[in-house]
Amino acid sequence: MIEREATIRNGQGIHCRPSAVILKEVKGYEGEITIASGHGEARLESVMSLLGLGLDRGCRISIRVAGPEEEKMADKLVNLFEYDYDFPPRE
Repeated sequence: MIEREATIRNGQGIHCRPSAVILKEVKGYEGEITIASGHGEARLESVMSLLGLGLDRGCRISIRVAGPEEEKMADKLVNLFEYDYDFPPRE
């Protein structure tokens, strides 16, 4: 198992759209991913489990990954959680 820390940078936090993007990127991963914040922890299995953590801008989270290529997946998740999503994207 590997653990990484991340800070939510998206202005609106991790709401429905960013949650959907994050879940799409980890779909099919054969290991286990757990996200923990000051509001609790949840396995990264559904949009609802992620939304239930109330991840607002500035929130610090812990990402735990256990499974194949866990370092690569953990680094990918740090980038996804720290990304500043903009819907729709500005040109």
